Amino acid sequence: MLSRVIGWIDQRFPLTSFVKRELTDYPTPRNLSYWWNFGFLAGFVLVLQIATGIFLAMHYKADVNLAFDSVQHIMRDIKYGWLLRYLHSTGASAFFVVIYIHMARTLYYGSYRAPRELLWWTGQLLMLLIMASAFMGYLLPWGQMSYWGAEVITNLFGATPLIGDRVVLWLRGDFAVGDATLTRFYALHYLFPFLIVAMVVIHMVALHTVKSSNPSGINLAAKDNIPFHPYYTSKDFFGLGIYLIIFCVFVFFLPHLFIEPNNYIPANPLVTPLHIEPEWYFLPFYAILRAIPDMLGGVVAMALSVVIFAVLPFADRSSIPGGAHYRPVFRVMFYVFIVDVLVLGYVGSQAPIGFLVPLGQIATFIYFATFILLPFVSKAEDRWLRARGLPPELQALFEQRPPREKWLRK
Repeated sequence: MLSRVIGWIDQRFPLTSFVKRELTDYPTPRNLSYWWNFGFLAGFVLVLQIATGIFLAMHYKADVNLAFDSVQHIMRDIKYGWLLRYLHSTGASAFFVVIYIHMARTLYYGSYRAPRELLWWTGQLLMLLIMASAFMGYLLPWGQMSYWGAEVITNLFGATPLIGDRVVLWLRGDFAVGDATLTRFYALHYLFPFLIVAMVVIHMVALHTVKSSNPSGINLAAKDNIPFHPYYTSKDFFGLGIYLIIFCVFVFFLPHLFIEPNNYIPANPLVTPLHIEPEWYFLPFYAILRAIPDMLGGVVAMALSVVIFAVLPFADRSSIPGGAHYRPVFRVMFYVFIVDVLVLGYVGSQAPIGFLVPLGQIATFIYFATFILLPFVSKAEDRWLRARGLPPELQALFEQRPPREKWLRK
């Protein structure tokens, strides 16, 4: 009966051929490590966020007089409402953990380089949409930190030359963060996940056009590829099992870890919290904002810190494939950059006093210096490696030939 149904569909839509070409028989490099699991995990978390968000939206009230109480109603009165809320709130943090690791893997292995520039740029657009959705969702509980976080962030747009006040008014829908702001943020927070899904489809089309990268950094011969199913489906589901164990520990035992305590207090425009800070996944960018004394300069620096990743395909001028795996200088730069981002996150979580002010400024300088120095460092590293006399295995990488297995084992 099932084959007859599939046959009926195949006559009208190429379902079987599509599944075989894009899923089961899709040729995948045989040497992918578990770092390549995080793309699949990001897709899983997105589906979970959309599913829980739809059910939460059925009971949420986008009204300044009812929003906070509706969240409490979901937690206390709706059957398994507490689970839906914690899956969604913890899932937001888990989404950014997965996305940031996925980006770090791409940076380390140089997967943003030709011919994968469009794949990298669609990924950057995805990250911007996810950030926008997370920011708008943060206002919905209508707690103290939600309200004041939205107040501070929307105020930043007032630094826009000439039209700053109009932009702020358009964002808020009123002269202050209030009912109009909450309503439009709720509508956009519901809409953006579906825009993200559309961008994911574009991202996947770009991926299947240029094919997956791999730790060696070169396109393997056809004989070195294996079908995606069952080899990588089993690997992805094993990684999913490990992820779910860790995720459920946070959902069931540490659900408040990612919820600011002030957000359990109803929003009050007359009482300002002692220390206003965004969610942890925005802290590095928040630290960059505060590192610049001028408001307009800080906003420009913060925006640039997010979009500057788009220049990497052009800034990295090395001819050695494989990213940091075969490039010792680039590898040091990568690790310094990761540590610098962690330092920025710590600085953003603290009040800007004492030594933290110059520390944030130094970390901001290192952040942008990494991108400025990369074109010069990558070319100098190429010359240095060539001058040392390349071993046959590394010479094969320069010539875009598959390296010997001995070099891969190394």
